[in-house]
Amino acid sequence: MAVDQLKGIRVSFVDKSSKEIINQLLDDLLGDSVFSDGEKDSILEENKTRADKARALIDSVCRKGNEASRKMIAHLQQRDPTLFSELGLSL
Repeated sequence: MAVDQLKGIRVSFVDKSSKEIINQLLDDLLGDSVFSDGEKDSILEENKTRADKARALIDSVCRKGNEASRKMIAHLQQRDPTLFSELGLSL
């Protein structure tokens, strides 16, 4: 289950993700209609630090279920194959 994969790597994702990858994933998920403009803006504006943005992103995606989680994992593999491997994710 994709949600379980994301929950399992949450701490590592928060530690290792860059501001750039967080923004790219938000844009990708907005394009997939996982997030609305308001949800994306909320994650970016309400969370001051990079780590808080990463937490908000992964928690929001997990709440949206397996399909949203699968899409985030696929985008992460595309955007940052190194981080994808380091996190031990699979599609």
